[in-house]
This record gives sequence, structure tokens and C-alpha cells, in this order.
Amino acid sequence: MDCPQGTLWTQSQPPNVLFVSITTALLGSSAELDEADGHIATFQLWLSSRPYSHQERHMNLTWLSIERLKRYNLLEQPEDIDKSILHLTEAVLLPLPPLIDSDVCTCVVFCFFQLARSLFARFHLTSQPEDLKYSVDYFRHLYHSDLRLDPIGVPRQDFTLSLQWLLRGLLARFQLLHRREDLDEAVLLLQMSIDHICTIPPHKLRDACTWVAIARVSGHPSVSTAYETAMSWLQTSLVFAPTLHTQHAHLLAIEEANKLPLEYASYQVQTGRLEEAIQTLERGRALLWSGMRGLRTSIDQLSSTHPALATKLTIINQDLETLMTEAGTDAFSNVLKKQRMLLNERDALTSQIQGLRGFENFLKMPSFDMLRAAASRGPIIIINHCSLRSDMILVLHDSPPSLIPTAEDFYHRANELADRLSDTRKRHVLESMQYKRALRYVLEELYELVGQPVIDKLHELNIPEQSRIWWCPTSVFCSLPLHAMGPIPSKVKVKRYFSDVYISSYTPTLSALIKSREPSVQTSDPLSLLFIAPPDTSLIGVGEEIEVVRRSLGSSVDSAVLEDATSETTIESLRHHRLAHFTCHGVLEEGKPFDASFILHGGNRLTLLDIVRSRLATAEFAFLSACHTAELTDGSIADEALHLTAAMQHLGFRSVVGTMWAMADTDGRDLAEHFYTSMFSGEDESLPYYELSAKALRDGVQKLRREKRVSLERWVNFVHYGA
Repeated sequence: MDCPQGTLWTQSQPPNVLFVSITTALLGSSAELDEADGHIATFQLWLSSRPYSHQERHMNLTWLSIERLKRYNLLEQPEDIDKSILHLTEAVLLPLPPLIDSDVCTCVVFCFFQLARSLFARFHLTSQPEDLKYSVDYFRHLYHSDLRLDPIGVPRQDFTLSLQWLLRGLLARFQLLHRREDLDEAVLLLQMSIDHICTIPPHKLRDACTWVAIARVSGHPSVSTAYETAMSWLQTSLVFAPTLHTQHAHLLAIEEANKLPLEYASYQVQTGRLEEAIQTLERGRALLWSGMRGLRTSIDQLSSTHPALATKLTIINQDLETLMTEAGTDAFSNVLKKQRMLLNERDALTSQIQGLRGFENFLKMPSFDMLRAAASRGPIIIINHCSLRSDMILVLHDSPPSLIPTAEDFYHRANELADRLSDTRKRHVLESMQYKRALRYVLEELYELVGQPVIDKLHELNIPEQSRIWWCPTSVFCSLPLHAMGPIPSKVKVKRYFSDVYISSYTPTLSALIKSREPSVQTSDPLSLLFIAPPDTSLIGVGEEIEVVRRSLGSSVDSAVLEDATSETTIESLRHHRLAHFTCHGVLEEGKPFDASFILHGGNRLTLLDIVRSRLATAEFAFLSACHTAELTDGSIADEALHLTAAMQHLGFRSVVGTMWAMADTDGRDLAEHFYTSMFSGEDESLPYYELSAKALRDGVQKLRREKRVSLERWVNFVHYGA
């Protein structure tokens, strides 16, 4: 706020209000020129009519300098910034009164602060190194001064701002003079700030990300340490966001943090550490799913040897999961307090368990040797989409990971493809020629960018065609149809796409894929499928879809139909069936990924959060014949993979078929018929049905393309996640 016309600063203003006033005025006031001139005249009159020793001279000189700076911002006349510096210089040279209270202390701090900023601004105007030198000196004085830790109430904000501006000054001087000591001091300051007891966790993460950026660009030897520190605070910061909603909002608010795992992995690839890069991507992506999965970790081995510890850990995990997923009515502070207490109990118990023989690695981040087990059924292609360098890493279970070559413009081309597909879908309906052209272009470009190099690498490694492969994408690739890249250039008339050559599945992380293959709870119940099919006059063909699926299943699989479905009855009914087939509407809520949902009977909704709260011990496969089930909500974080298909995996289904966008009603019926006929054909009785579902989807889609002649956007829509 501006100092009102005719009103001068007095010591009755609280220091924190004073700080906000000064900072707001300097950082973007909309004051008119005549207002600024009026304030300047008022302050000059006050100063000329008061003795030099007046105790409020400090602050009124500071206000006068701020008005000069506002005038400079309006007119860009160098004399205004020169006069501002003169006023501030006089203010800092004034003798202090014998007794220094909080107001005087605040006044001195801000005089120095504004003087340092003004000198820095003039340096950018005139490029005079002398101004930069004094600016850095003043900011250094402020940062190291005892004033910032004065117990009488100087605001914390001046310490934070002093640090940020000192860093700017040091880095500007490093760019100008290439003084290595300036760079070293900047890194040291960030380390000090991160370690400081008064720095709150979000600021520690911010400072760690700044350290990373400085060290990476300059080639400072502390790069790896900076990344490790930042990754640690990225995970720790979630502790201060006790619910899934607040954790997602927290991650969304810190743009640098979202890029951190991708950038660290790119650095590790650059330095030849592929295995560590894979571990980093696993550690820093899908944090919400990983956190929830950690609360459902298998404790069978622990139960058999130390049942009391296993029971105690199970109870704590269940309480934490309830706290994270329930809306509740408790105040945020109470929820946070409960969460911290439970986390402390869990950490202590985990440490106790890790001290037991045979449990040294219990709940620790998986090693690369553990992660590579995800490729036991076929190769995994990790795509790390990063502005610093983008890479495709191929993971095999029995040999070291290898790089797949990427084009120099890989990062920017991928961004352009994702933007074109998303923007066209928002402006035009899926059946429009505009969208068909956009999708055709994207698939052709994707094949050149990703598909051809991947096929070349798979051929080089003697991975036979028709093998299964898994995509583990990051960033914009989470929304691009990698399974359908093409057409592949060929002399034959029939168009072939990537899915015709290799059978594609997706996984958000390697751990999620490993989890999907863990032995399930044994049941003597016969194999059965549950249709979730609430009556809806807008969905034509649901009855036909159920009938064709039943015919495809034959007599070997029982089935039941749940029509009057609510969120509660749906979850409860799913407990009694290993297979599920949803035929209903799927909807997304912009900016609210946890509200993505299936529309059930009477408008009741089964939301993503409802699904996450539940767990199924014997679930195997789910076919989601609904719109948008594998589509990310606008406003969510791509690398968190918050969509209904991933939620169904978390619920317990080993494999899930979902949709990347809206679907045609008849496609559910036609695809389901071919899909289940393929899955229950009996061609390979050595594999569980959920592991046959990826090939069944590929076969069903081929039938849609060749027999039904469905358009491109309709068959590309369907994707397979999981085992």
C-alpha cells in the first residue's frame, strides 16, 4: 500500500506491516505520476522542517527514496534512481539512537535493503561494476547481520529477500567477471539457508532447486549433492501436506520440483549412470501413488516371523491411509498433527524392523536389480522428456540398460505434438476432419521421433516382433498414443502401426508393474466377471455389449450384472469377482483429478478418490468401456498419472484397459466381443488371463480396423495398463 497523501511514517506502524508496505510499493505500484510527485513534495517538506537528529528521519528518507523509485518506473529518468540512492545513503549513515527498539531496527534493515536493491537496479541501467560491488556488499551485510536474527521481532521476510538478492548480485557478478569465488559463495549461501533452523521446508526445497540450477549450468562440482538434497526435500515436503489433495496442490505449486527428477535423471545419463537415472525417475515420479503403495506394502514375510510388529505396522499404515484419503471435518492443523504422530511411529517401527536379520532393506527405495525385474516379461522403454536433454532408456531384466538415440529437437517436437493434439481436441469434436488430420500427423511424427528408433533398437537386441513391450513415459509423453505410432513405411498396401509389430502396454512406474505381478490371494471361487452397467438412456447398446461379452466368455466364466450401482455397492460387489467390465459414462473435472469418476445409478459417482480408498485382494482384470478413463485431468501433474485406469490398478486389478479420450458407444460392444474371444481362446493356458489381456486388446483393435473399418481416433483410443 502507498503512504497516504499528507501522512508520514511513524513508529506506531508494526514492523511486519511496514515491510509489506515498502515491498509492495517498490515491486509494482500503480501510482500515478502526480501522486508520486505529491508524496515526494510532502516528504521533502517534512525533512526540511525537522532537525537532522529527528528519530523518524530514517524512515521518511526511505519513503522518499521509494517515491523516487516509483517515479523512475513511470518515467525511466536516471536522475530519479540517482536521487533515491542519495536519500538511502544518507539514511544508512544517520547515527542510531542510544536505545534501539524493534521499529528502529526494522528501519535500518530496510534502508540497507532498499539501498542495495537500488544500486543493483542502477547497475543494470549503467553496467557500472562499482554499483554491483556495493549492492553485493550491502546484501551480504544484511544476510550475515545479527539483525536478521534479532529476537525482538524483525520479520523473517527480510532474511529471505536478502538471501535472494545477494544471490542475484553474486551471480550477476559471476557472469560479468567470471569470479569463481562468487559462484562458490552463492552455493555456500544456499547450503546455509537449507540447513538453517528458521528456513521452512518449502523454502528449503526452493533453495535446493536454485542450487541445482546454478550448479548444473555452471558445472559446479556440487551438482550431484545439490540434486540429492533437492530430491530429499521434495519427498520431505509432502510430509507437511497430510492429504492427497494437499499433496497434489503442493506439487502443482512448485514447478521446479516437478521437473527435478527428470533433470536429475538427465544429468545421470549425461554422466553415464543409466542405472542411477532409472532409480531417480522411480524415486521422484508418481509420488502420490508410490506413497499410497508404500502403505500397502506386502508384510507376509514379516508376519510369519514377527507377527506383533506386522500387526502394529498394518494398523499404522491403515490409519495413515485413512487420514490421506478421507475428507474429514478436522482442522488442517489437527490433521497435520495426527499425520506427523503416525509418521513418527511408522519411522521408528520401520527402523526397528530394518534392524532385524533379513529385513535390512525393508521399505527402502528399491535397488536397480529389484527394478529391472519389471522387465521379466519383456523390455521396458522409459522416455525421459527433459529440456536439458531427453533420453529413451531400454530396460531388460538380464542385461544392462541401454540408450536409444534421440533427435536433437526431441524435446521441442514432443511438446509441439502434445500441444497440437490437445488443442485440436478442445476446439473440435473427435469425429471432425480437423482432429483426424491432427491425430494422423501426430502419429506419423511420433513414429519418426520414437517408433523407428525403438524398433531399430529392439531388432538390434533380437527382440522378436509380436513380443510384448512396456512404455514408461514422462511429461507430455504421458498423453501421447505411443502404442499407435505410424503408419510404418512399407511397400505393402495394408497400413501397419507400431501395435502391429509389438504388443504395447503402459505403466506409470516400474514399481507399479512389479506390484501387478505379485502373487494374489488364492481363492476357490470360480472365475467370474461383474458388469457395472447402470441404466442410462444416453448409452445405446449397453445390453448388446453385455450379451456379446457373455457369448465370448462361454460357459467357463460366470457373470453378473450390477445395475443399481452406487460407489459403495460397486466396490463391495467387485470383491466377489476377479474380472470387471464397466459400461457407463466416465467424466473428468478440470483441475480436480481426484473427482474423475464413473457415473453410476441415479447420478451417483464412483470417484478416483473412492477407488483409491478401497482395496481388492483377488482382482485380476478390468475393462473400462467408458470415456476418458486413461486421460489426465487438465490442471493435474502428468508424472503423477492421476487417472481412473491407474486408480483401478491401485485398487488391485493387475491389468486394465482404458481410453485416452471420449469413445463411441458402439466401439465398446464391437471391441469387447473380439477382445474377450481372443483372451479366452485357450491359445496360451500357461499365463493368467490378465497377462493375456494386452494381446487380446491388440487383436480386438486389429479386428475393429480391418473388419469394422473404424476411423483412426476410435481405435487409437484404447490402451492397456499393467501386467
